[in-house]
Parts: sequence; structure tokens; C-alpha cells
Amino acid sequence: MVNWQSPQEIANDGAAFDKFMHVLLGLYIWEFVTSLPFDWQFISGKRRFKWPLTFYFAGRYFLLFALIGIAIALNVTRPVNCQALYTYNQIFGNASIGLASINFSLRTMAVWSQAWYIVTLLIGFILGHWILLLHGILLKAAWVPGQGCAITNTSNTILAATFIYTMCFDFTVLTLTAVKLGIISVPRRDRSKIVKLIFDDGLIFFIVAFVANMIATIFMLLNLNPVMSIIANVPAAIASTIVACRAVRRLTNYTTEGAEMFGTTEASTLAFHKSARFSRGGMLSMSEKKPDGVHVQMETFAAVPGEVSPSDLSYIRYDAAGNIIKSVDAFDVEANSPVEFKRPDLQ
Repeated sequence: MVNWQSPQEIANDGAAFDKFMHVLLGLYIWEFVTSLPFDWQFISGKRRFKWPLTFYFAGRYFLLFALIGIAIALNVTRPVNCQALYTYNQIFGNASIGLASINFSLRTMAVWSQAWYIVTLLIGFILGHWILLLHGILLKAAWVPGQGCAITNTSNTILAATFIYTMCFDFTVLTLTAVKLGIISVPRRDRSKIVKLIFDDGLIFFIVAFVANMIATIFMLLNLNPVMSIIANVPAAIASTIVACRAVRRLTNYTTEGAEMFGTTEASTLAFHKSARFSRGGMLSMSEKKPDGVHVQMETFAAVPGEVSPSDLSYIRYDAAGNIIKSVDAFDVEANSPVEFKRPDLQ
């Protein structure tokens, strides 16, 4: 049986940790470089910067800073202040985990039209999350001759609580989004593309983050040795950040290129204004031949559950970053059944 606490085993685990971190650094650099064109559009001013994107950029660059710091700690050959270096790595690494959850929380706030009770609830979750993340930076590291910087002690209880809290937080965000978008009551085939995009991205984020955080939690609770306790923390941060940033880019590009207006039978209030498309629910085509030779053709359209019809007169427009652009007053969708309307087609 392996003696995980033996100096030789800790040294072997440290060597494995070293190689693993270099692989993860290469993976994230590849992801970072391939998505730089999106960042450059805002840096160069080609696209207008909105304040919610601050969390997107902070999450991406904070994780990059943390991984560079880890690479330095693993490759340094002269005695350095290992405690300060690892504290720096923990601050930026834990911050990237918190920022990934914030990016999805902002989407949920936008879906709920920034309702005060939803905003208050999510801000409470965010504050609790960051309190745990900041406590998680309390680890001990020291310079070991012949080995370099090494982690000597970690607070496994706080770290495990942090990752469990993160999983609960992400599940709450996903549930609130699903409820508001009518995912539970509206069949998948009747959902608009933007609804599918937001929910599917949220579902993918939750699954990836949940699995990564669960693995990290298991290693911390096992507490095999100081190295093995945190070996899965970095993969969890990278996985969460990548899926969160990809979701932000997908939604931003979708709404910029021309997103449809969307809603649900629950009268979702998040709508992207560019071009609107409506499904033909039970189309009825009628034609009539007029004496003067003008052929009149009329088509009847009905809103399909999961999409907004032109009779949906109460919604709020948002930009890609979740800011309110303009509100439009009209009829209450929930108070009225789907209204049919006719579009004449003169031939």
C-alpha cells in the first residue's frame, strides 16, 4: 500500500504535479490565443465595451497570471519567497473561479429583467462565494533545497467547502435560468434559438464545473498529502473559466450578428433586438381571385410556445452584455392568449 505521507511519495507527487501543470498551461495558452481576436475587437475599439465584460476579461487574464506564477514556482532554481509566490497564485486562481460564476450570474440577472429579489439573492451568493475563495488562499509553502518551492500545508476544510459551495451556486444559477426561460414547461422543439443557446451553455457550464469541482473536492477530503490535496484545483479553475468565457463569446457574437427576439409561455423579458423571426404555428393559407385580376394571398401566423409573437408587447431589450437598452410597453402576454395576425401578400 502506498504511504502517501512519506517524503519520497510527496517528492514523486510533486514531480507529477510539475508536469501536469505544464500541460494545463499549454492547454490554456492555446485556448487563450485562439480567442484573442474577440478580445482585440474591444481593445481596438471596433466593438463597444460594456461593463459586464469586465468580469469576462478579468477571469481570462487572472487565470493566465495564476498559471504563469505556477510555472515560475515550478521552474525557479534559486531560493525565492515561495510563500508570497504561492499566495499570489492562489489569489488570482481563486479569483478566476469566482469570476466564472459571476459571468453566468449576470446572464441570469438579465433573463429575470434584473428583478430585485433575484439580484439580491445572487449578490448574496457571490459575496459568500468570495469570502470562501479568499479564505482559500491560506496555504503554506517553503523553499526546499534540491527541490524548489513546495507546498507544506493547506486548509483542506475551507478548500472543500469552497468547491462544494461553488457547485451549489452554479446549480442555483442554472435552475433560476431554466425556470424563467420556461425550460421545464416548454418542449425543446418549441424553444427559440437564443433560449436554447443560453440554457445549453448554462447546462454545459454546470456539468463541466460540477464534475471538475467534485473531483477537486474528493482529493481535498481524502487529504492524501499536501500536493495531492490541491492537484485537481487548477484543472477545476481552468475548466470553469474556459466554458464561462466561451459562453460569453458565443452569446455576444450571436446577438451582434443578428439575434432573434425570444420569449416563452412564461413571458420571458429578455429580448435581443436586431432581427426578429417568428415560427409559423399552424399556418393557414387563403387565396382569393379578385375581379380586377389581382391575386390576394393571406397567411395566418400564430406564436409557437417558447417564442415571442408581435403581440408580446411587454419586454425589455438588452445588449450582449446584459444592459437594458430600451423598454417597450404593450399588452401583457400572460393575460392574453396567443394572438393571430395576418400578413397580406399581394401578387
